[in-house]
Amino acid sequence: MNDSTRTKAPALPMPDLRDSFPGPFPASAHADDIERHATEWLGTYPLVASERKLGALANITGQGMARTFPAAGRTDLFLCADLFLWLTAFDDAHGEAAGARDPARLVRTIGEYVHLLAGHDEPPGSPGPFGAALGDLLARFAQRATPTQYLRLTAHLRDNLLGILWEAHHIDSPDHVTLSDYLAMRPHTVFVRTLMVTAEIALGHELTERDRSSEAARELRTAVADLAGWINDLASYAKETAHDGPTTLNLPSLLMREHGCDLEEAFRLASRMCEQQAAVASARIAELTVVEGPLSAHAGALKSIASSYVWHIDHSRYQI
Repeated sequence: MNDSTRTKAPALPMPDLRDSFPGPFPASAHADDIERHATEWLGTYPLVASERKLGALANITGQGMARTFPAAGRTDLFLCADLFLWLTAFDDAHGEAAGARDPARLVRTIGEYVHLLAGHDEPPGSPGPFGAALGDLLARFAQRATPTQYLRLTAHLRDNLLGILWEAHHIDSPDHVTLSDYLAMRPHTVFVRTLMVTAEIALGHELTERDRSSEAARELRTAVADLAGWINDLASYAKETAHDGPTTLNLPSLLMREHGCDLEEAFRLASRMCEQQAAVASARIAELTVVEGPLSAHAGALKSIASSYVWHIDHSRYQI
């Protein structure tokens, strides 16, 4: 595991992002503390059954969050890490193949969490570890965030739950999912826009609606959101296909269908897409950080978020 922006797998082309997001990436001094806290939090809320998977998830979350928000305080890093642990563990346990096997259960479970996100203290059924953990997270975020930030966070969490449900619904029969359908939903299933919201909470800045809706800010968020999902698809492709067999609900497979090409050419196309969006993001970051202020802080946070997803490429979680 290192800060290289390229993978070590020689078989398939991967994006070269060194011009836009050169490493090494800054990391918080609290990285090991976050990892230890993640392990303890997952002990309090048993969301991961396997000790090996728990250790891997705590490691990638701790080290990744240290690079996502390197300037954040220890308590805020713990809070953001716990949220990302919850989303990832829920997706692993209930989304994708598990959700496809029992969609009614997934819908019922998500309904309970939407109930919590709407402001109710208890889910309609027995909370279980995921419901109890979500209740803990929401209470802590409500104390830390402004009312507007909290509403924005819960809205994005609903988007994440919808994305998980959408993915589970289509994963076994994705033939009618178009490339544009997938590109629109991918930011919600990789949780990147939720990270963007937590950045404002953890780093203590809040944009005006005028700044938030500016063309430069919107284009930057779109570029980072696309980049996060696409590089994750490339990094995880070998492991996912090795364990579950060929799947067509990912960027390389959809590009193969769209262009009638082989896997190597699909990776080459996807790599160019990543490099183009990385260049867009880098240019907008440079533009928005010229003058100090909330927009500059926002752009700096998105630079760190993008860097953390680039850093994830080489993590052992994605190795076969």
